[in-house]
Amino acid sequence: MRRRGNWQHGFGQRFASYDPSIMQALTNRHVIWLHAVSVGEVNLCTQLIRALEPRVPNLKIVVSCTTTTGMAELRRRLPTHVTKIYYPVDRRKYVQRALAVIKPLAIVLVEAEIWPNLLWRARSMKIPVFLANARLSDRSYPRYLKFSWLFRDLFESFTGVGCQNEADAARLRAVGCRPEALQVVGNLKFDAASLTEQRHFDVRALLRQIGIADDAPVLVAGSTHDGEELLLADIAKRLREIFPNLFLILVPRHFERCKDLGQKLQAREVKFIYRNQIFSDTQFKPGAVDCLLVNTTGELKFFYEPATVVFVGKSLTAIGGQNPIEPGAQGKTIVFGPNMQNFADITRNFLAKDAAIQVNDAKELERVLNELLANPARRNELGRHAREVVADNLGAVERTVAMILPHLKANGTFVEPEK
Repeated sequence: MRRRGNWQHGFGQRFASYDPSIMQALTNRHVIWLHAVSVGEVNLCTQLIRALEPRVPNLKIVVSCTTTTGMAELRRRLPTHVTKIYYPVDRRKYVQRALAVIKPLAIVLVEAEIWPNLLWRARSMKIPVFLANARLSDRSYPRYLKFSWLFRDLFESFTGVGCQNEADAARLRAVGCRPEALQVVGNLKFDAASLTEQRHFDVRALLRQIGIADDAPVLVAGSTHDGEELLLADIAKRLREIFPNLFLILVPRHFERCKDLGQKLQAREVKFIYRNQIFSDTQFKPGAVDCLLVNTTGELKFFYEPATVVFVGKSLTAIGGQNPIEPGAQGKTIVFGPNMQNFADITRNFLAKDAAIQVNDAKELERVLNELLANPARRNELGRHAREVVADNLGAVERTVAMILPHLKANGTFVEPEK
């Protein structure tokens, strides 16, 4: 919070202390509460809200998040009538106070948000709790099994669990979820990537401002982690001997790293500019800049638009990987490293359909980038396959909504409008 700044605003909400305006907005209202941790989960939560809201017109929607960057996205993406709050610290008195104020008819947690005090209190109040886009990673699954004495009754308490695939359903059964509560609905990330969103800036126009021609090859490194940015900068420098106009866009996963990263790029004599240094009157001559360092949040999908090739971060020098679906939905050529554990099922899908290329190390990455930049036909083929993978996996949002709605109807608190 300290590194990212802007933590003072709404700080009391983390201890279930709410402004009068929030209290008034919730008074005498039937409420459904959705929670998303940060930016990635907020994207999924937003689509759920868009699908739910027309079906529950007399329910008040409250959405919470944990990070300041997530809150910024909520405020940008959702209208003012949706109440946005910070998630309370998971201590008994704060959870009790939050539930006493919000009084939700149901709670929807996006991905594996297992907070004991919240779940215990919701169960005692007979509030149905749903887990959306549920998955247990290779790292977290053994831990839940090890501490099954604590978590089994929590998993058992879920009213509905929307799993991404059969493997996740099997894991969730093993840690305590009731078989009748489990439903395989697919991955919400596919639907999230396909959503149309109003652009708040023109990426191509922005690149022209800093001297980048429309036909220049662009390498976008998205959601990168420590070490990957400098590797990409070195690779791009060598590739410019073959592709002189190659432009590099670096989008670190955590924007607060950008100041330190900028100093390291400067020491390597990389000609870069920060994203927040580009204004309406900014104008550079061609060749003045060969790298853009994006130190803002919520804009990655827009920077995929001009990409010739996309490198998916946290896959080369870190463990876990990041989401390849967003560039796939835009039909981009995708490359990632060996470490895609957090997106293992998605990765297998992309590789099986020849929709992405996986490399083992930085040396192979440089070779593959060289080949792709020189081969438009191969890039088009990969991009077309990537778009097909995303299209084949749509529909998880509707299936998740279908899992939640019957339980709301059972409360008799709303009637779904006729279509």
